[in-house]
Amino acid sequence: MSADKDEDPRVSGIKSKIRVVPDFPKPGIMFQDITTLLLDSKAFKDALDLFVERYKDRNISVVAGIEARGFIFGSPIALAIGAKFVPLRKPGKLPGEVISEDYVLEYGKDCLQMHVGAVQPEERALVVDDLIATGGTLCAAMTLLERVGAEVVECACVIELPDLKGRERLKGKPLYVLVESH
Repeated sequence: MSADKDEDPRVSGIKSKIRVVPDFPKPGIMFQDITTLLLDSKAFKDALDLFVERYKDRNISVVAGIEARGFIFGSPIALAIGAKFVPLRKPGKLPGEVISEDYVLEYGKDCLQMHVGAVQPEERALVVDDLIATGGTLCAAMTLLERVGAEVVECACVIELPDLKGRERLKGKPLYVLVESH
């Protein structure tokens, strides 16, 4: 599901604040830069409000934010809906005992980790990131949460690159995005 298709008037304002940077970080990549969205307090608040409105009555107890831009959106969403925030980090960033999930990217391998005990069995989780491209990172996040017994309710991203078909890799889990970029 996409807020973009729902014609919410806030979406066009959000979309207009996302800068596209050609050939970054390498040739051929059209980088979706959310830092320009963050510079506009109204557009940033509108993005957060759209997520909060969607999740406030969904009985979500955990918001898992993917490093690092998922932290920017996930933390305020968690606070607003009364859920705890759990950071999903790259290796070596969390000081306690961790559980890890390796995954393959289009250009190599990576890993996500979370603290052991941060999420309990049967907790209802929302996974948040800024963007879904091929879906590898969101899949790893969902697998990590499901391994400890959480129920992943939905994934939420500001931007989707639908041409890369990441949504198709999400094992049927719902994905909610604010804007699509082609």
